Amino acid sequence: MDPNLQICAIALGCSLAAPLLAAPVLRRLRRASLRVWAAAVVAVSVGGMAAGVAVTARAMFLSHHDLHVVLLVVAVSGSVTAAMTLWLGLPVARASHALAAAAGQLGGPGYRPSDREPPSAELAVIARALDDSHRRLLAATERERALEASRRELVTWVSHDLRTPVAGIRAVAEALDDGVVDDPAVVAAYHRTMVRSSERLTVLLDELFELSRLQAGAVALTVENVRVADLVAEAIGTADPIARAKGVRLTGDVGDVDRVDVDVVEFQRVLTNLIANAIRHTPSDGTVAVSASVANGRAELAVRDGCGGIPPDDLGRLFDAGYRGESARSPSEDHDRAGAGLGLAIVRALTEAHGGEVSVRNVRGGCRFVVNLPVAN
Repeated sequence: MDPNLQICAIALGCSLAAPLLAAPVLRRLRRASLRVWAAAVVAVSVGGMAAGVAVTARAMFLSHHDLHVVLLVVAVSGSVTAAMTLWLGLPVARASHALAAAAGQLGGPGYRPSDREPPSAELAVIARALDDSHRRLLAATERERALEASRRELVTWVSHDLRTPVAGIRAVAEALDDGVVDDPAVVAAYHRTMVRSSERLTVLLDELFELSRLQAGAVALTVENVRVADLVAEAIGTADPIARAKGVRLTGDVGDVDRVDVDVVEFQRVLTNLIANAIRHTPSDGTVAVSASVANGRAELAVRDGCGGIPPDDLGRLFDAGYRGESARSPSEDHDRAGAGLGLAIVRALTEAHGGEVSVRNVRGGCRFVVNLPVAN
């Protein structure tokens, strides 16, 4: 055999034999520190190289002195290399321990983003992923807290709103049962009070049921391609008697808006709720203006009222279920149409079910609600 090929075969055999023989040791080091594992890998590599040199030197009939020198150089170089590997791997081990400790604090107050750049690209990717996960967990926790607070408020407010008409019905029923009143006119008035209170209960329960279905995604929309002008005209026609009764002017202005894909019945509830809410909070001789336009390829249906504006602290919570932005929870004078503060929450849920968004901002003399929908193709 050619001497060069013989040397290559010996070197290849020794290089392969060393890691195979050391495999059980490396398996035992799987739970050891990264720098210890790296040093062991270096030692195995150096051992394989030393074995190859020794066998090759023996095959070449090198003198014992020369072989001793060669092996001594390999041993010293390998030991120094393994030691340097342990020392150079110390920052990697520290960074790994720091990342492991940070992972245990994800989403908690004890989490601290690393103030040093990790010593390797892989560890830097892990550090960034941990920071992103921490931010997402904090945001999710904050959302959960807000939802829990909103749920508690809704339960409190709805309980009060249920208690008020129930107490009224009970008081009137007990008065009639005890024969406190016998005048036909008064009895008829008591009956009307009971009917109004029961109607208010019906409205409240219907709104709660509808909101729960919307939030659960259990409402199947029957989408149609309709003209925006028809939607606005029908909503204004429905609300116009209410506006006239209160002495509020109701106007409509549809710009260059063609068609949208909506469930006509459900989306009419969105517009009707917004217009009725605007009329309710606009004083007599005020104006409620309904308009529609196109901006950035989306239809904008707006309802502007003359309520005088909404406190900035209330703007962000106006669409929360049960929120009314007032400390008193007793029914207003037009309690026949008053719900539990669920109308705007239903508006938002229906709008989002159509792939749109609803927002509100203060304008001069009142506020402006905007429903944003994609324009039909």
